[in-house]
Amino acid sequence: MGRLLSAHKVTVLAIVLLQLVQSSANLLLPTLNAAIIDDGIVGRNTAKILDLGVWMAGIAAVQVVAAIIAGYLGAVVAMDVGRQLREELFAKVQSLSSQEVAVFGAASLVTRATNDVAQIQNLAVLVFTMLVAAPAIFLGGIALAIHQDLALSGIVIAVVPLLTVIMAVIVRRLVPLYREGQGLIDRISRVLREQIIGANVIRGFVRQGHEIRRFNGANQDLTRNNLRSALLVAGMMPMIMLVVNLSSVGVVWFGGHRIESGEMRLGALTAFIAYILQILIAIMMAMYVFMTAPRAAACAERIQAVLDTVPAIADGPGPDGPRPADNTVESGVDGHGPNGPGPADNTVEFRDVAFAYPGAEAPVLAGISFKALPGTTTAIIGATGSGKSTLLNLLPRFLNTTAGNITIGGHAVRALPLEVLRGLIGLVPQHSYLFSGTIADNLRMGSPAATDEELWAALTTAQAAGFVRQLPHGLQSPVSQGGTNFSGGQRQRLCIARALLRRAPVYLFDDSFSALDYGTDYRLREAMKPLLRSATVLIVAERVATIVDAGLILVLEGGRIVAQGTHRELMDASPSYQEIAASQLVLEETP
Repeated sequence: MGRLLSAHKVTVLAIVLLQLVQSSANLLLPTLNAAIIDDGIVGRNTAKILDLGVWMAGIAAVQVVAAIIAGYLGAVVAMDVGRQLREELFAKVQSLSSQEVAVFGAASLVTRATNDVAQIQNLAVLVFTMLVAAPAIFLGGIALAIHQDLALSGIVIAVVPLLTVIMAVIVRRLVPLYREGQGLIDRISRVLREQIIGANVIRGFVRQGHEIRRFNGANQDLTRNNLRSALLVAGMMPMIMLVVNLSSVGVVWFGGHRIESGEMRLGALTAFIAYILQILIAIMMAMYVFMTAPRAAACAERIQAVLDTVPAIADGPGPDGPRPADNTVESGVDGHGPNGPGPADNTVEFRDVAFAYPGAEAPVLAGISFKALPGTTTAIIGATGSGKSTLLNLLPRFLNTTAGNITIGGHAVRALPLEVLRGLIGLVPQHSYLFSGTIADNLRMGSPAATDEELWAALTTAQAAGFVRQLPHGLQSPVSQGGTNFSGGQRQRLCIARALLRRAPVYLFDDSFSALDYGTDYRLREAMKPLLRSATVLIVAERVATIVDAGLILVLEGGRIVAQGTHRELMDASPSYQEIAASQLVLEETP
């Protein structure tokens, strides 16, 4: 929190000064009121009443203005702290690998960036509203009450420790409840997210009743937790009011006797009661902070756990290395790539590469060695679970190798800054994901400066221009989150167009043609050939027909390369490849 407030030192200082002014004015009013009663009303001095009344009105006005300005500045600082926290959380999540994200869970990360930050903001607002005012009024009220009458002050001195103990006991019980509650919010968010995303699966297996019961269970657990914490919070106020009211009764009782005996003036008793009420107000202000602080503390721990996570995949140390090349990949559109000049050699080489997930009994990949040359297509094929997508994800370092080395243009990928490395790659992921916005917005993720003509050229190559032109708004047609308003084949073609706009020296296609019919698949691959003439292309494929023209085909089995060569060579020499081809009924159809 201190680090986040460093940019607001002047504002925080202004808040402190304003609250000191507010507290001083608040404490001065009962003394002036006592003087009006004793010197004005009892002494029948009208001029004194008017004079002190004007002072009281002026002080009250100053108090109101100071409170308003301090409250506004406090809200500004609190909102900015929340903004900075959300930005840091978002940046940190962007730097985490998929494995690290899975440790927290997507639903939990969303809760931490929204609900948890909001709880800290709420505490910050209260703190900046009562940062100085509450303790100043509390301590000043006690001091001035003692000044008014030392004998009656024994009641205050007895009451304050009792109130402190009450609040301490309740707050101590609230902390674990609030911490448990934030975990239960994560749980209910996770269940709700699963049920929304998997709605069709739930309906298809007629499991609505089971899922409703599962959600109700999570909901009831959260409700019970909230009720227990609410009961403690609700019980705090009556207990404090009971103690304070009993002390007020005692003050009036003993104070009346002291006035009757002439040991105390009427104005002093009035001021004493006012200071008792001010002490109560200060305690109530502190109570609100103490009620909010445990929940905010639990939220801060959860946020800090994310911020303290050291990404397993970090920038390489070397500032030098290849850059995305200007005209490395021939394009039908003039212009430069998005990341500046780059290498002439974009050869990709795997040298005895292995990968294993943490805690796994066996590696997913082992002994992977091959070289993918510029101007050629290297295809990877194999059974489900053989490690094809994992192999492809090692190149942009979505995963880190556990052994071996991968190079681009002779530079080890681990030595390159991530921005540079990933700037060399045009990626079409296995799951075709589009972002909410427009078609143009999604395509320009590949090249932010691309013109509409360049977008249409990429769409034409990706065989997507036809259906985009049929949309009422063309490139400005809306895209829902995930691209769910498009079919699987349309999403794949839009993702391919997005990658082609990158004009990168290396392209990765992770099973990117599976939703296309054979005719569209063939036309798309033919259209891409001149565009990718100088690029190094790696394709993960399920269909043999997609990769018959590849310069090198790798056959994966159990995480190892069991055969490699051209289509014809593998059809003659690789039983594994022959089995895959036969299963797709293409033995007679392929050349």
